[in-house]
Amino acid sequence: MEKVRFGIIGAGNQGSYYAGLFANGKIENATLSCVAEIDEDKIKIFSEKYPHVQMYKDYKDMINSGLCDAILVETPHYFHPEISEYALERGIHVLCDKPAGVYALQVKELNAVAEKSNAIFGMMFNQRTNCVYRKMKEIVASGGIGELIRVNWIITDWYRTQAYYDGGSWRATWNGEGGGVLINQCPHQIDLLQWIVGESPITVRGFCQYGKWHDIEVEDEVTAFFEYKNGATGVFITTTGEAPGDNRFEISGTKGKLLCEGNKLTWSKNEVDISVHIKSSPAPYTLPECETIEVETDGKNEQHAGIINNFTAAILGKEELFVQGTEGLKSVELMNAIEFSGLKGGEKVKFPVNAEEYLALLTEKRKTSTVKAPVKAIVSDTSRSF
Repeated sequence: MEKVRFGIIGAGNQGSYYAGLFANGKIENATLSCVAEIDEDKIKIFSEKYPHVQMYKDYKDMINSGLCDAILVETPHYFHPEISEYALERGIHVLCDKPAGVYALQVKELNAVAEKSNAIFGMMFNQRTNCVYRKMKEIVASGGIGELIRVNWIITDWYRTQAYYDGGSWRATWNGEGGGVLINQCPHQIDLLQWIVGESPITVRGFCQYGKWHDIEVEDEVTAFFEYKNGATGVFITTTGEAPGDNRFEISGTKGKLLCEGNKLTWSKNEVDISVHIKSSPAPYTLPECETIEVETDGKNEQHAGIINNFTAAILGKEELFVQGTEGLKSVELMNAIEFSGLKGGEKVKFPVNAEEYLALLTEKRKTSTVKAPVKAIVSDTSRSF
C-alpha cells in the first residue's frame, strides 16, 4: 500500500474540516475517497465542494464498499464506539474523534474489540501534539518538579452563544450528547490532565450547574476537586458562559512549579526541594532560592493534521502510533466521575466510579431528555475553537 484511502463518517463541522486538510494537501500518503452522512443538506453541501468523493448514507455500506482502508469517526458521541467497533471487526483502521464514548462501559467494550482486531485504533487527541504540553509532560516525568503537590486548571475560554446550542438537534441534551461542557469542549483537557501529571486522582467531587447560562438541560459550568494518592489536590474549572475567559494550567511540586498560560510555559525551579528546606532552614520566613525561566520547546504544534499524518504513517509501518485508541477510556472515566458526583450534589466519589451505576444514572436522565426539533444543516468553521 502506497497511499491510505480514508473515509469520513459524519460531514458536519469536524468532518468538513478534515476534508479540507486532505484537499489542501496537509495529509501525506493518503487520499479521501468516501464519506458517509445521513443529512441530505450536508450531503448536498459536501458533494458540491468535493464531487470526486463517493457519498454514502449508511456508514456500514461505506465501510463494506472496499473504497477505504481507514476511517475518521465524526458523529455525535453515542455512536463513536458502535461505528469504531464495526470497522475494527472488519479490519478497517479507525481514528476516532473525542470522546471515545459517552460512558465507560461502552468504551471498555470498544477497547476489547480493538484488542482483538488486526487494524490500528487511534484517538484524535490532537492537543498532545502541542509543544508546550509535550514539554510539560517531559518535565514532570523526569522529576523536574519533584513530588506532586497541586494541580489547577482554569479553562473558561469556551464561550458559546445560545445560537451554538440551537445549531444541532443533538447538542446539549442527555439523549443526544450525553453531557455538556465536560463531554463536548473539555475531553482534550481532561485527557491532558492525566497524561501530563502521569496519574489519575483517587477521589473526585464535581459541582456542576445545569443550564446556568443557556437554555440547555446539561452542564455549562463545572468546578471539580481531585485528591491524588500522595495527598496532592487538584481543581478543574470550566464553563461555556464566561467572557473573556482564561486558560491557565498550573502544576506544583516540591521542586518547583510549571505554569502554562497564553501558549507560554514558565518553570520555577527551587534550589532545594521544599521537603528538605522546610525542615532544615533555620530561618522562619525564608523561601528556598528559586529560578524562574521561560521554557524553550521545539515549537511544533501540528494538531489534527499531525495526528492524522502519524496515524497514516503507523498504518504504512513507518512510525509508532502516537495516541493509542485504548487511552480514550481514561478521559471518559474522569468525565463520568465528575458528572456522577455533580448529579449527586457534589458527593465525593472514588475514581473510577462504578461504570454500571453511572450508566444507570445516565439512563434515567435520558428518559426525560428533551427532544429538540431538527434544524437545517449548518457547517461552520471550527478552526478558531481549537
